[in-house]
Amino acid sequence: MSTPKVVYDHLKHIEEVDTLKSAVYREEAIEILADPNISLKWRLAIADRLNDANHLLALNTVGEDSY
Repeated sequence: MSTPKVVYDHLKHIEEVDTLKSAVYREEAIEILADPNISLKWRLAIADRLNDANHLLALNTVGEDSY
């Protein structure tokens, strides 16, 4: 498992990588979030960044053509 800092940094660049790498980054983040041994500070920071990434993904996926 990657360190919380590495996962946090990966999420910062999630829009710059291909779909497969993006999925790996998301999986890393979920592993960190599920680990109670990781500090709450790190888990909250990663959760916020993952939430932002998921929101951007939803905006880019839905688009205007779906209406």
